[in-house]
Amino acid sequence: MSEPLVIVTNHGAVRVLTLNRPAQLNAFTAALHAELLPAFEAAAADPSVRAVVLTGAGRGFCAGQDLNDAGMAAAAGEQRDVGAVIERLYKPLALRIRSMPVPVIAAVNGVAAGAGASIAMACDIVLAARGASFIQAFSKIGLIPDAGGTWLLPRLVGRQAAIALAMTGDKLSADDARAMGIVWQVFDDALFMDSALALASRLAAMPSKALAETRRAIDLAIGMDYADAISMEAQLQRQLGLGHDFVEGAAAFLAKRAPVFTDR
Repeated sequence: MSEPLVIVTNHGAVRVLTLNRPAQLNAFTAALHAELLPAFEAAAADPSVRAVVLTGAGRGFCAGQDLNDAGMAAAAGEQRDVGAVIERLYKPLALRIRSMPVPVIAAVNGVAAGAGASIAMACDIVLAARGASFIQAFSKIGLIPDAGGTWLLPRLVGRQAAIALAMTGDKLSADDARAMGIVWQVFDDALFMDSALALASRLAAMPSKALAETRRAIDLAIGMDYADAISMEAQLQRQLGLGHDFVEGAAAFLAKRAPVFTDR
């Protein structure tokens, strides 16, 4: 049997999804998508999972779309409907990541290019090994950022920087990506995965439902005015305040003990 294209492992309450096409820098294919989206769906449905880490095998995180894959491969002079690939494969994946009931960490261990960079940015928190890099590679093949990149990039780095990165296709080091707001923390390569798992485990012990609602509230607030954002906050706080985790968190705080959160 061939190896899975997505390796699924558990570290306590943390589910690790590892893209497993190392010889191709984990570039996306339809077959990889066919394993990755169900892996996210399975993690979302499993109450024992309280955080997800997405990473890559070998020296790359994800080099973007494999142009040799069916649906993208073309002989010289032939055209392809790239938009259909986005709608069929990347949109469902990106929307699933952004709606997970638990935090999702992108552990970028190497190059994240094209759609690989977009999917990393779609995660809640992006961590990078010091040797990692980020490339908006689309302009090099006559395309625009996709897989949510046009929405995510300017919100992270600002309009001018987003346009410059997308137009030039310049490579960003992990440290430069952190300075621009794409990456939250950078770790030395030797400590990288241990550090990523440590953060994921910390988040897994926190109130998962409140963390997922925090993501949703911040995304919603981007398109709202100030007053509407406060009203949205009140609505979400009303729901969370009736849940187990708020009662448990408040009781634990007053009793000076560690809380045990269960809502999801």
